[in-house]
Amino acid sequence: MDVKGSGGRPPAVQLQSTTKRRAASSPWGLQKATLLLAYQSFGVVYGDLCISPVYVYKNTFSGKLRLHEEDEEILGVLSLVFWSLTLIPLLKYIILVLGADDDGEGGTFALYSLMCRRSRMGLLNNINNGCLSVYNQKEPREELRSSLAIKSFIEKHYSLRVVLLLFVLMGTSMVIGDGVFTPTMSVLSAVSGLRIKFPELHENYTVLFACFILVVLFALQHYGTHRVGFLFAPILLAWLGCIGGIGIYNIFKWNRTVIRALSPYYIYNFFRKAGKDGWSSLGGIVLCITGAEAMFADLGHFSKLSLRLGFTIVVYPCLVLAYMGEAAYLSKHREDLQSSFYKALPGLAVILVMFATTCLMFLVITIVWNRSVVLAALFTIGFGSMELMYLSACLAKVPHGGWLPLLLSLVTLLAMSTWHYGTKKKEEYELQNKVCLDRFLGLSSGIGLVRVPGVGFVYSSAANGVPPMFAHFVTNFPAFHRVLIFVSLQTLTVPKVSPEERFLVGRVGAPAHRLFRCVVRYGYKEGRRDHFNFENQLLMKVVEFLQRQQDAAAEAGGDYYYSGSVELSVIPAAPAHAHGQLADADSAPPMASWSTSSCEIDAGGRRVRFEEPRGAGEGGGGSEEVKTLLEERESGVSYMIGHTSVQAHESSPAVKKFAVNVVYGFLRRNSRRPAVELGIPNTSLIEVGMTYKV
Repeated sequence: MDVKGSGGRPPAVQLQSTTKRRAASSPWGLQKATLLLAYQSFGVVYGDLCISPVYVYKNTFSGKLRLHEEDEEILGVLSLVFWSLTLIPLLKYIILVLGADDDGEGGTFALYSLMCRRSRMGLLNNINNGCLSVYNQKEPREELRSSLAIKSFIEKHYSLRVVLLLFVLMGTSMVIGDGVFTPTMSVLSAVSGLRIKFPELHENYTVLFACFILVVLFALQHYGTHRVGFLFAPILLAWLGCIGGIGIYNIFKWNRTVIRALSPYYIYNFFRKAGKDGWSSLGGIVLCITGAEAMFADLGHFSKLSLRLGFTIVVYPCLVLAYMGEAAYLSKHREDLQSSFYKALPGLAVILVMFATTCLMFLVITIVWNRSVVLAALFTIGFGSMELMYLSACLAKVPHGGWLPLLLSLVTLLAMSTWHYGTKKKEEYELQNKVCLDRFLGLSSGIGLVRVPGVGFVYSSAANGVPPMFAHFVTNFPAFHRVLIFVSLQTLTVPKVSPEERFLVGRVGAPAHRLFRCVVRYGYKEGRRDHFNFENQLLMKVVEFLQRQQDAAAEAGGDYYYSGSVELSVIPAAPAHAHGQLADADSAPPMASWSTSSCEIDAGGRRVRFEEPRGAGEGGGGSEEVKTLLEERESGVSYMIGHTSVQAHESSPAVKKFAVNVVYGFLRRNSRRPAVELGIPNTSLIEVGMTYKV
């Protein structure tokens, strides 16, 4: 069973970070930590793979194939199992696919993230690699013509980018759909073995016992991957030792000639004799590789070296010995072939996930790795044809139970697609209806705006301009805090962002307004619930921003420049921190002759540039602003978030109305509120209601 942690980054990931730190100081420390991660992986990653010997032969020799129970057929099935384990888990995942990690993260979305950063093929928030130093360490390589052609072709056609995203979401949905049934099937198949020892045991009791085990297993998940791995690792190692040892015993006692099955000739001979029945039996043989995708999906909890060591040294040889020993026993005891048969659901979603990974690897090999199209085609055709063969056999069993995981995957896919579509329309509305700075300042002076003591954080997805939610609030209630910070939270297509590069701070308007903007960047694997730490970090970044302005002014004797039509401030270079001025990408700062370093982010289709001019400042007043900021913080801090209702426009098609008003509305009502996700206390929260017509 594949047991995974929940609730944020598990402690095992902290252990992986410790491994990297030890690598720089002590080779022995690296080896020890890697072995520790490999030990933990046995309790988390390999459960599905290692429980497969319980039901592979039982499901393979079912149906019409029971009429062909000869040594040749048994050796043919063993040969299929051996080469399936060798080619897909060992060669494809352990040797090749694990190399396509996204800064230590694996899975379908990690492959998509890699492509998004190396091209404009993605539809999610993208960044320039130069913005984050950790992704700009390798020397740039000249791209091959074939790579450029594939990349430009997909970038040019929006429909292909949509199809690519839907394909990635389908792979993720299949993982979820498979995750519902795979643990159940694994535990139930294992528990059903009790009926061999106790034939009088009723089937209902085995189901009840399996349910009890599942409840206990899932109840333990909240302790984290670290503890779960340590708890179950010895159990799985004992299991592997038992099936491997029993396999050796069966080989020597019953039939040593099963070693012949390592030759692929017996695969050919199997299909020659079994014919169509042999093809239908692939639905049972494919069960031997269920769980192989977990080695890549769970990569973020461990490391590539630890997974490679654990699988190649322990898991792979033990599984091969177990299957060979069982084949040796069955060759002399054909009457026991179905004695412990328990009908299992065909593992279908698993094959679709593997095939999705194979297809995405074609783009990774050509675009990310910058390799030849021929190599990518060999990988895709080789593994894809094998997986499609298994898929074709599994499709024949869809009416017999395989439809259920597919249905769950389809529902998950529709939910994720609708959520992405609705969120995108919401962000487009905010960008189209944002208020420019001049208009906002003119509006503020015309309605008799009152500045109240304290610091206010205004959360929105807009990276520039005044969000429509705040303009709506000021229009109806003309008052806000003396220090105001517009906060834009962005999730990037990277696993994590270092704390030193998380914040981009800039000034909005003249210093007298005390208005600031901060873009806070997160990776897709990071949580955001550390509210108090976030508040302290954000205010300290603003203080550093003001102090650096003052220091630069003292050195250069420069003055602060402000253009009313452009949000602009002079910000000194910050070697260790990502501070910078906010400016529209198509506008040039008045200090164009000064040296700058810049990066761009994607603000809903519009490029926003954060620049770091060097050698200019405000010419005094920085320390006074810092003092004012700290005093206003003592007066109180509040948080403003939009409580928006997204509805399709009256003229929209019926499909769009159903997707936005019904499905997206249902998902928003039943998901965590933004304030809960950010950990904001209700006593400091201001929610502004507003309806978006998209």
